[in-house]
Amino acid sequence: MKISLKVMRQTGASAEPRLVNYDVLGVSEDMSFLEMLDVLNEQLTERGEEPVAFDSDCREGICGMCGIVINGVAHGPERTTTCQLHMRSFKDGDVITLEPWRSSAFPVIKDLVVDRSAFDRIIDAGGYISVNTGAAPDAHATPVPKADADRAFEAAACISCGACVAACPNASAMLFTAAKVTHLGLLPQGQPEREARVVNMLAQHDAEGFGGCTNIGECAAVCPKEIPLDVISTLNADLGRALVHNA
Repeated sequence: MKISLKVMRQTGASAEPRLVNYDVLGVSEDMSFLEMLDVLNEQLTERGEEPVAFDSDCREGICGMCGIVINGVAHGPERTTTCQLHMRSFKDGDVITLEPWRSSAFPVIKDLVVDRSAFDRIIDAGGYISVNTGAAPDAHATPVPKADADRAFEAAACISCGACVAACPNASAMLFTAAKVTHLGLLPQGQPEREARVVNMLAQHDAEGFGGCTNIGECAAVCPKEIPLDVISTLNADLGRALVHNA
């Protein structure tokens, strides 16, 4: 296949972005999307041009670093991570536009690579359990209702890829934050810090410059791990309890 790419090139956060056209020849439908970008970069290197910078990392859909906005959709036309997207989802002659995650909280490092350390700081603010909950056998002995366990595991599937931010017109990270709040708040071990957790993580979310949630739902629609939108309701309920108790 021949694929025409329009790639947003940018040398750094303060540099002016520019859309550059490339034709990629010899693309197989069995290639992954990132393998197609490897082919492009080989062609650029042979011509003495600067390769396109992108995060690849695991290529197994477990780390989330590969995120690219493809034709206006975070991770592309399939509900999966970019590294698990294959060229069979496209056809010969297609024109594909590639952009990085766009958010002031995710400054561009270079081309399609962004700095997602804002997520790390949200986790540092409260996305953990620091109280002594005993060793593994003790935790094993603590009964957890199956519905709560299932929902906690569902929320814990979040890989912090940032697709929710890229898809949201407000650049909100509420789905990410809510997933982290929910999966700890549903477990017995997460109860001692439950109220402080939601207050501190939301405060850090806002301090990082992420937008507010207006329940549009684009975040859940593109989430490769299918985190449900209603985790945000759980976060709001926890926040309400925390504010009442601290009033």
